[in-house]
Amino acid sequence: MREVLSVSIDKGLKQKVDKAAKMLHVSKSELVKKAIEKYIAHENLKELRAILVPLGEKAGYLTDEDIFNDIS
Repeated sequence: MREVLSVSIDKGLKQKVDKAAKMLHVSKSELVKKAIEKYIAHENLKELRAILVPLGEKAGYLTDEDIFNDIS
């Protein structure tokens, strides 16, 4: 079931949303929905990275190359 979320934004951002939606040939709702999904995914990755990086460093993985060398 779909729900409606009302968000207040300033005029400049509204104009950017309008322009981007038109340029990308999507509705404003679709554009904003995808932007929110990407933002949440990015924040979740940042949280996960904050947990995992110290564990990797403790195990001796300091660079991507360290991991690559260990698994290849």
